[in-house]
Amino acid sequence: MSNFFSSNVSSTHQGVKRQKLIRSEFSRCVSAMNQCEDREEGVPPSETTLCGEHENQTKAQRTKQQNRPGSPVPSCVSMKSDRSMRDPIEFKGGHQAVHGGNHQQRPASCEPSLVSMKSYQSMREPIKLKDGHQTVNESVNQQSSEDLRGQSVPQHQTDLDSILMFQCQQQLKSNLKKKFQCVFEVIAKAGNPTLLNQIYTELYITEGGTAEVNDEHEVRQIETTSRKPDRAETTIRQEDIFKGSPGRDEPIRTVMTKGVAGIGKTVLTQKFTLDWAEDKTNQDIHFTFPFTFRELNVLKEKKYSLVELVHLFFTETKEAGICNFQHFQVVFIFDGLDECRLPLDFHNNEILTDVTESTSVDVLLTNLIRGKLLPSARLWITTRPAAANQIPPECVDMVTEIRGFNDPQKEEYFRKRFRDEEQAISIISHIKTSRSLHIMCHIPVFCWITATVLEELLKTRERGDLPKTLTEMFIHFLVIQTKVKKVKYDGGSETDPHWSPESRKMIESLGKLAFEQLQKGNLIFYESDLTECGIDIREASVYSGVFTQIFKEERGLYQDKVFCFVHLSVQEFLAALHVHQTFINSGVNLMEEQTTSCSFGILKNKSSLKHLYQTAVDQALQSPNGHLDLFLRFLLGLSLQTNQNLLRGLLTQTGSSSKTKQKTVQYIKKKLSENLSAERSINLFHCLNELNDRSLVEEIQQSLRSGRLSTDKLSPAQWSALVFILLSSEEHLDVFDLKKYSASEEALLRMLPVVKVSSKALLSSCNLSERSCEALSSVLSSQSSSLKDLDLSNNDLQDSGVKLLSAGLTSPHCELETLSLSGCLVSEEGCSSLVSALSFNPSHLGELDLSYNHPGDSGVKLLSAAVEDPHRRLDTVSVDHCGEQRLKPGVMKYFSELELDTNSVNRNLKLSDNNKKVMLVEEEQPYPDHPDRFDSWNQLLCKNGLTDRCYWEVEWRGEVHVSVSYRGIRRKGNSLDSRFGGNDKSWSLFCYDNGYSLCHKDMVTSISSSSISNRVAVYVDCPAGILSFYRVSSDSLIHLHTFNTTFTEPLYPGFGFTSWCSVLSGSSVSL
Repeated sequence: MSNFFSSNVSSTHQGVKRQKLIRSEFSRCVSAMNQCEDREEGVPPSETTLCGEHENQTKAQRTKQQNRPGSPVPSCVSMKSDRSMRDPIEFKGGHQAVHGGNHQQRPASCEPSLVSMKSYQSMREPIKLKDGHQTVNESVNQQSSEDLRGQSVPQHQTDLDSILMFQCQQQLKSNLKKKFQCVFEVIAKAGNPTLLNQIYTELYITEGGTAEVNDEHEVRQIETTSRKPDRAETTIRQEDIFKGSPGRDEPIRTVMTKGVAGIGKTVLTQKFTLDWAEDKTNQDIHFTFPFTFRELNVLKEKKYSLVELVHLFFTETKEAGICNFQHFQVVFIFDGLDECRLPLDFHNNEILTDVTESTSVDVLLTNLIRGKLLPSARLWITTRPAAANQIPPECVDMVTEIRGFNDPQKEEYFRKRFRDEEQAISIISHIKTSRSLHIMCHIPVFCWITATVLEELLKTRERGDLPKTLTEMFIHFLVIQTKVKKVKYDGGSETDPHWSPESRKMIESLGKLAFEQLQKGNLIFYESDLTECGIDIREASVYSGVFTQIFKEERGLYQDKVFCFVHLSVQEFLAALHVHQTFINSGVNLMEEQTTSCSFGILKNKSSLKHLYQTAVDQALQSPNGHLDLFLRFLLGLSLQTNQNLLRGLLTQTGSSSKTKQKTVQYIKKKLSENLSAERSINLFHCLNELNDRSLVEEIQQSLRSGRLSTDKLSPAQWSALVFILLSSEEHLDVFDLKKYSASEEALLRMLPVVKVSSKALLSSCNLSERSCEALSSVLSSQSSSLKDLDLSNNDLQDSGVKLLSAGLTSPHCELETLSLSGCLVSEEGCSSLVSALSFNPSHLGELDLSYNHPGDSGVKLLSAAVEDPHRRLDTVSVDHCGEQRLKPGVMKYFSELELDTNSVNRNLKLSDNNKKVMLVEEEQPYPDHPDRFDSWNQLLCKNGLTDRCYWEVEWRGEVHVSVSYRGIRRKGNSLDSRFGGNDKSWSLFCYDNGYSLCHKDMVTSISSSSISNRVAVYVDCPAGILSFYRVSSDSLIHLHTFNTTFTEPLYPGFGFTSWCSVLSGSSVSL
């Protein structure tokens, strides 16, 4: 085995002095050891080779060495195992510590040790010295050597090792505290430090998900996340990142934390490290080594062993000589996987297990992550979602996601940022007035940008002038930073013009860099990237020194320089500014492959500005992942004259006009009418907001407020506006009921984004098909889905649709807890698909409703086995009211035979055909008296009390009321309380030769119908509160009307006739 401490000890003066002290101390060790030898049995002389191998030690001797009784005198050294004492002390020069190979007793400690060890692993092996002597620390004084008289050399050596480890740990903690105690280090150096502990606001970190890629534009992900309802999720504090959720048995070695750019991943790791360094948390960890991939990138062509790599970054470990990290609890943090430019070839890289063997950094990392190298270490990797799949899922034990700030945390941030309570309230209030700003404040960096801008503007402006769009906010941010440069670096006053030729050149260069690197997908830039953009590295250093809050320079090893914008949104804004400036100044449309000649003059260029905006819209719509969405918002926002005025001095010429704006608005509305995906449509509405055009949205909002919204007549653009309004609402969409808008498949497909952010989706009886199942499957598979409860009852999905839906249920992102497929034509085949899906994702679905289907005996057995499976959460499956009849399409699957209640029949009604037909007659029938009989109205009820779903058909002639009623309807007298439809206890469809009308609570409503049929059907779903009437034509059902209400009692079918027997005798109803 390799030892704790390497031979690469510094040869500085201090190191030489330390070596002298070590030799002296070691002499005392040997002396103390010799005093103990008399108490040991059969101690042979030490015989070792020059290489330190125990060649002459017999197997028997080695075995006897392991049998060591405990010390009779207690020591303060707490050891979990005696495994740390098995091996003899080994010197680099080949000398071995003298001790017995077959001793039977471990000598007592004369004095208690002062070192407390948290793990036996840190004590397994002794210490190597560069010159072959044993390493001890100069802090071990004379007293400690005197204490050796009662100790074995291995015991004393362990104590000395521990002291060295402790001193190295303290030095590392001290250095990490200095490094991470301030945020925005460049600003801190300039005399404006911000303490991390003072400004840090707890982030919303959730456990769950997978390391699968999500390449949606990150602002879109944030907008989706902002719609997630507040619900019980497994949240984690940063100090507990390796602890996992309660009840988790398996240890966590590797954690991946995902989050969009600027969400706080780096600050989170810094806070974790700072808390450890300040002895606040995770003190079971001996060493924390924070790396960034941007630093590791510069080592791409170099070779190191893992020990050398740690020594390179953390010189404290090298000075202490620590090299065998496997006996310590070590945490490696690798921040910014998305910035990694190393291949990370997990499939083809060679296996490496030796921490002292040199290889490429790429091979080191892949073996460390796979657990081949230093398997005892813990790893924490952070990444943006699009890069998560660079690491195989099997190498990651737990995936967490940073959601950024929730609404209370946003307010907490601004209250911490602004000690003036009134100012904090003013800023929070303004942000809430703009939905786009409020959503973006989920990102901590955007909170900082917003705070910077609003703090400055509140000093000089009326509140009504504060920015309300993203473009306005970023323009003000750029102007403020330019003013800071003018005053701070150029010695100017605040009233001087802030744009100078030098600052214009800087912004133009940064804009060019931003655009060209955005096209390549780069967020960090090295010297080679700058050179490609025509920027000298010395220029870049100047820019980063001046615009510290826009463009940052970081120094890695060997003082290599790494540059980046403070956030992706800043890069996208400057890229849009560059495209705008380039076109205005030269007529070159950077959104096209071929450039426009500028020889026609500026006027021609200005007239084609609309073409620039249209090509930008087209490119953004063609992007598979929406990577140009925010860029497009900025570019269109910059087209407004009001925004260009804010940049006067930077923009030497202005372009666009109200006419250009109108043409752009019309072009966007035209695109909205082309049946775009919901995500694309939503971004176009954001673009309209940037252009200050809200006409479509206001039109739909007005219709919603007035109750005149007719979804049957909505155009695609209006549907998109409706979705945008719902998603922009301050209210969380806990329950989405499709029937409120349109009970149709088309409506569902248009409103899928709303379904995705809802906790519960009510889609029953909406005429859905396989096509809907496929779409819903994609919702269930989405990382951003909030759906917990899905009701698809009474849709003829069939087994084929259930199979498509099951594909979504298998996704690890699916967290559906309740699924209702009642009355969906599901047979044994569909049940098999569902059970199979639950074997892939068994942890969430707990309730499954398959009533009114036909699973058959085999299907029921499969479902029963799934419920009994302890590895699945499923605990309730309903298979009530099942049978082959339930495979009939539509509501006919609920057909029930009715039986007339002869005790309720009015005496002017005559029964025939075995009580299956009722006819109105003039002559009273000799029925006996009964309290249930209607004595005035020509009516009767059936015996069937309905509490579930039921369907029946009747054939009618003359004028007939087809009704349902509570049993408690009055039977005596001719008041409305006794007549079907005249009260709140009954509902009635009045059928006559000229049409149909509805009656409830004595309110009559006519129904327009293209034709009349003498056969009608009734469907009731009592639990759902649904009562539907149909006319039957050639075995097809034409819907007439549906009552949606709440039934408080069982319903009884009933029939009524007009009271004019002499006129309408012969009217009849047949079951």
